[in-house]
Amino acid sequence: EWIWGGFSVDKATLTRFFAFHFILPFIIAALVLVHLLFLHETGSNNPLGLNSNVDKIPFHPYYTMKDFLGVVLLISFFMLMVLFFPDLLGDPDNYTPANPLNTPPHIKPEWYFLFAYAILRSIPNKLGGVLALVLSILILIFLPLIHTSKQRSLMFRPISQMLYWALAANLLILTWI
Repeated sequence: EWIWGGFSVDKATLTRFFAFHFILPFIIAALVLVHLLFLHETGSNNPLGLNSNVDKIPFHPYYTMKDFLGVVLLISFFMLMVLFFPDLLGDPDNYTPANPLNTPPHIKPEWYFLFAYAILRSIPNKLGGVLALVLSILILIFLPLIHTSKQRSLMFRPISQMLYWALAANLLILTWI
């Protein structure tokens, strides 16, 4: 009821979700700036665990200008796509007229949710599918907690590399199926 603003989805729900989606990018941008500030103060991570204070350059102006150029190029590319090719990446099924009496057979989630859809679809029990999906996400959150070595690189860990690539292949296969 607190999220919906009532007992059903109505204007209050849409207003709250619109406000959330409007404010969320500003929160993310603020967190990125705080992250860059802390990164500038303490320096970046040392993956091999070796002390290398020799080859450091200041963050500003080198990385600031480099990041600024990258952001300008990215925004220019997005503007080119949106202004000159607006229908290039669109789904053709979105242009068919809607029929409120008939559910279309092609309904499926977007490509970035297909792995979750495959997990939910593979388990017939609804609760079991939701638990499997939640556990598949929680395992990624708890993975850094089991790593206690001072060495941060995967260079000397072939089993971890194989597990990483198996996870990446599993994600791609679940998205493709």
